[in-house]
Amino acid sequence: MRNANTFLLITLLLSPLAHASSEAAWQKNDHNRQQACLKASGLKSVRVVGKPIQYDDSVGYDVLLLEGRYPQKHMKNQVGRELCLYQRQSGKASVSEADTLRAVK
Repeated sequence: MRNANTFLLITLLLSPLAHASSEAAWQKNDHNRQQACLKASGLKSVRVVGKPIQYDDSVGYDVLLLEGRYPQKHMKNQVGRELCLYQRQSGKASVSEADTLRAVK
């Protein structure tokens, strides 16, 4: 029994500790993600709609739904939607048209 307790104590002392991100780090990531997505968008008066979808670290991406108005004259200021794929590691954002998405109620 004593050997088991000693082994457990040594294991706990030598194991790496998990470090959680601070609240400030999460807020900075949220701000960076939003700014990158808004900048990548081709819509005018663009805004984030809803909450982000955050995939785990093995994927490393977040998704935002954006909504704004098409700036092209032939689109006659119609409302448009885009999905923004944000890569957390690089900070790069890529958008794609998502007008076919409908709101869930």
